[in-house]
Amino acid sequence: MNQKTAVYTAITDVLADHGIDFTDGMNIKDLMTKERRAIVNAVLIKGFTDGTIELDREYSDSELKTYVSGLQSNWIKKDKRFNGGVKHVAANPGSRAGASDQSLVNAKRLLAELQNDPKSSADDVSMVEEFIAERTAAIAAEKAKTVSVDFSKLPEALRKFAKA
Repeated sequence: MNQKTAVYTAITDVLADHGIDFTDGMNIKDLMTKERRAIVNAVLIKGFTDGTIELDREYSDSELKTYVSGLQSNWIKKDKRFNGGVKHVAANPGSRAGASDQSLVNAKRLLAELQNDPKSSADDVSMVEEFIAERTAAIAAEKAKTVSVDFSKLPEALRKFAKA
């Protein structure tokens, strides 16, 4: 079973077990108490450990517990059957930019350390901030997509933008 289906099934089963008449499109955020979330997590963890729910890699017990909690939160926010039928909008878009770049991750940590150290100079903080800005821009440039335009599909008036 895929993870989305497993989360949907686990949540709807737990709600039904607690006498809640669920219909797709309801906003269940307030219905998911700490107790109900814990039950759903237990069901999902059992499914992962039994191999009945797809999982792309191995997790330790503590990693799996954290993963499952985030997985449930993710689908409660994003699945229109659970969130009142609205399209999910990220609260902080782009906040994970550069999260896989270790030099950027560590530079951000260093910046936080310097900002909290009264002995740090403004020049030191500026130097790290400058590196972060440059590295972030470099990462964005690396990820920039090359767009291919088929000018033959455009009206004649727009074909003037074709590069010869």
